[in-house]
Amino acid sequence: MDFSLSSETQARLARFTEFLHKEVYPLEDAFLNQPFFAIEPTLRAVRTKVQKAGLWAPQIPREWGGMGLPLSEFALVSEVLGQSPLGHYLFGCQAPDAGNMEVLIRHGSPDQKERFLRPLALGEIRSCFAMTEPETPGSNPTRLAARAVRDGDGYVLDAHKWFTSGADGAAFAVVMAVTDPKAAPHQRASMFIVPTDHPGYRRVRNIPLFGHAGEGYPSHSEVRFTACRLPQSSRLGPEGAGFAIAQERLGPGRIQHCMRWIGICERAFQLMVERASTRQIGSTDETETLASKQIIQAWIAEARAEIEAARLLVLRTAWRIDQIEHTGRDGFYDAHVDVSLIKFHVANVMLKVVDRAVQVHGALGLTSDSVLSFFYSHERGARIYDGPDEVHKVSAARRLLRPKSKN
Repeated sequence: MDFSLSSETQARLARFTEFLHKEVYPLEDAFLNQPFFAIEPTLRAVRTKVQKAGLWAPQIPREWGGMGLPLSEFALVSEVLGQSPLGHYLFGCQAPDAGNMEVLIRHGSPDQKERFLRPLALGEIRSCFAMTEPETPGSNPTRLAARAVRDGDGYVLDAHKWFTSGADGAAFAVVMAVTDPKAAPHQRASMFIVPTDHPGYRRVRNIPLFGHAGEGYPSHSEVRFTACRLPQSSRLGPEGAGFAIAQERLGPGRIQHCMRWIGICERAFQLMVERASTRQIGSTDETETLASKQIIQAWIAEARAEIEAARLLVLRTAWRIDQIEHTGRDGFYDAHVDVSLIKFHVANVMLKVVDRAVQVHGALGLTSDSVLSFFYSHERGARIYDGPDEVHKVSAARRLLRPKSKN
């Protein structure tokens, strides 16, 4: 297995890094301390610069305006962009839009692609993904309460969803609802596209996380679909394929999340080293800094090792998926154990590194004067969304415990 990078890939990563330092990092203070919609015009202008620079949507095919990078290379780009909370958004590869683009490319009808995918891929609109419900276990999407009942040549959708990320300001939602309660568990649900100005759709509120509801793209909403009449053309993919499509969507998303978390680790590590090297401590020696303390040195060494190991685990998984898919098989299915392992392992490494960085910064690390406070509060959900740690551990263990011939 060769992880060396081609000169082309190295040059591409350098371009992303340079753009981040020049255009993105200077916006973070405003992002952390102002309402999203107040700075959205500025962010829109930077997105236009990204497109002109040819760095837009690295994860989607060129025919839809992206860069068409393979998963293993996009994973490296995702790490670079993850070093800023604005990175993925400004480069057109943020969740949930990235996942919605992928399923529309694979399963959208020609009309759905023109009406929804094209403006989404060009960054003209945003979208949201509505699957999680307050009344049912989010870790088990086969138990959804949402119903889409056939009525004539269409459906009537009734659903109560929450943690619908990015719904505030989204142009449409991709919704998962049960269409056949009597079918096998994994064939009960279907996907639908619902414009947010459609009768019956209502965004109830933005859900406060640690006391802050936020607005716009970096927010999570509670939404309702009440007697929402939908034409058959609003269904995304075949009836009963909702679970399978959701799994297709979540597979690449977990690789992208994990590499974004590695990027957060790198940023937190850099800030921790800088703070430790420059922060003087109370002693008679005015040149003595936090970096002179062995416990800080141990944290830094441990963090470096943990980040490197986590990165290698994710890159090996992405590489393996790419290799399997070259043979025509489903790479994410065959690499199921690998994907579960990186999901819970990398999330915990990230939270550990961010926590240490906050500790090294002291009270400063708790404030919006530092990006660490954003990472600390917004990324705790990494151990919950896309399947909590416990579910991934059990899933991986069950497969690992099977006889080798069945793995």
